[in-house]
Formats: sequence, C-alpha cells, structure tokens
Amino acid sequence: MIKQAIIPLAGLGTRLLPLTSVFAKELLPINGKPGLEYIINECIDAGVKQIIFIISKRKIMIKKYFYNDKFYKDLIKKKKDPRIKKEYQKILKYRKMIKFVYQNKPKGTGDAVLKTKKYIKDKYFLMLLPDDLIIKKNCSKSMIQSHKKFKSSVMASMSVNKKTVSRWGIYKLNKKLNITDYSIKGVIEKPKIEKAPSNKAVIGRYILPKKIFSKLKNLKPDKNGEIQITDAIQLLINDKEKFIAHNFTGKYLDCGTMDGYINSSKEIAKL
Repeated sequence: MIKQAIIPLAGLGTRLLPLTSVFAKELLPINGKPGLEYIINECIDAGVKQIIFIISKRKIMIKKYFYNDKFYKDLIKKKKDPRIKKEYQKILKYRKMIKFVYQNKPKGTGDAVLKTKKYIKDKYFLMLLPDDLIIKKNCSKSMIQSHKKFKSSVMASMSVNKKTVSRWGIYKLNKKLNITDYSIKGVIEKPKIEKAPSNKAVIGRYILPKKIFSKLKNLKPDKNGEIQITDAIQLLINDKEKFIAHNFTGKYLDCGTMDGYINSSKEIAKL
C-alpha cells in the first residue's frame, strides 16, 4: 500500500507570468477550484494518508491557504453561510494530511525529493507534479494497482508526437507486460528527435523506491545547477531496479503554460 505522497511546489512558475509574480501557480483556480486541490483529491482517492508539500519561503502563501483559521472563523460567525463553513471544513480535512518541507533554492526536482528523505517511512512512495492534471480516471490509483502486481517502481507514460520528444523525458522501452504496462531500460531527458528511443513520454506521476535517496544524495548538479530525478532513476535501473512505464487511460492536461492553464478550465468544465 502506498501511504505517502510528495508534491514539489517550490518552482517559480515563470511560464505563467505575470500571474505568478504575485500568486502561487498551484493555487490559481481551474474551473473555480485551486489546481492543487485536484492533486490532493487524486491522492485521497488513491488511498494516500499523508502528503508532503515541498515549498519555498517565496511560496509561503500555499501554507497560509491551509492555516487561515481566524479569517474563516470570523467570516463563519458573521455570515452564517453554510457554504463557507463547508469550505473551511474541507481545508481542515486536508490540513490533517499535509506536512510542509522547504526547498529555498531552485535546485531541481531531484533536490526537492531529497528534502523529504527523513519523512518517508515505507519502501515506496508516490510523487505527483502539480503542473500535470489527469482527469476522468485516477492515474495514481491505477499506477498503485500496477505497483502491487509487479512489485516495482512505476511511472506514468503517454504517447507524444515524435516532433515534440525534445520537450519530455522519453522512455527506452524493454518489453510489453500487458495492455497498459511496459518494463523499461531507462529514461532520456529531452532527447533530440533523431536520438529519441521512443515516443513514450514520462508524465508527472511516479511511484519511487525509498532507495532513490542514496542516489540523489551523491548526484552532482547538471549544467543548470539542478539535480534531475531522471538521473537518479537511471542509476537505479543500472543497478537492476525494476521500473514500469504505465500507460494511463485518463485525459492529460498541462497546467504549466498559459494556454494549457486556460484549456484545463475548459476541459474540466465539461465533466
């Protein structure tokens, strides 16, 4: 059973400027609800009991969103509005599950994961990237089912246009295991079109082994000063750790760009 999830939230969100110059992108409303809540609800529905948010001092408003008690209590007392009370109760429910850790320097997703090392209790944990929404079917839940079946690490996979492979982490496929799952030989981060081993891309859902922390700890930053999670995953694969690429059946929405953010509200409104 996967009981813990981590969500990196310390990114600057530059692709959503100017909105993110004053506001955390994860709290921007998508069809009337903060984008982060879709991710939280995916975790809850998948059976997760604790969610670890990795934030920075610059993103402290995310923590304040869950700890704005005086505002709600005063408003509930004044307005007597059951909707406000319901929203506050929902936030209190979320808060019981959430732990905050800090990544104050932008050193990549691998470094963000490493910040959670002392809090991860079990052999495997879930990681979700908040820019990636997957609607219509719970991707985390279906990945957990594959994890139970194969007793291995699992990452979400999606076919992308071959012309766009340089935007993604791309899988080196090994063999097809069933209609949704492939074993993989490795992952290449943003390869050139002519060097891409497939058109199967890594999407922002991972079930990772606790042993990944030992790899992350010894990794050197790349040319951009970042520690890449895919580098640590490749090292584990080199050590014969089994990783599965899971072709999810939900609909993928990219909330990390302005066009994608606008489209996400339109798509969710149709549900």
